[in-house]
Amino acid sequence: MSAIDDLRGRIDEIDAELVRLLNTRAECALAIGQAKQIAGLNVYQPGREAEVLAHVQAINTGPLDNAAIRRLFERVIDEARRLERLADLQ
Repeated sequence: MSAIDDLRGRIDEIDAELVRLLNTRAECALAIGQAKQIAGLNVYQPGREAEVLAHVQAINTGPLDNAAIRRLFERVIDEARRLERLADLQ
């Protein structure tokens, strides 16, 4: 096996872990959506989203720059918000 194959294998392992972690995060988002529904809160909470984005940029050590981390987490947050809205329908 070549070094490239070894690295690709490692990426596959990391991708599997990322999928697991993203789904665990999504489960939390669903629970938050249900709690917001019970409490009568809006799904969209820009202050909290700003906190999350600031936090992930503050802990970022690269090589991805903060703009890349922000873009990635904006997408993660968008999907979490979509799940929270689905919790409203259940």
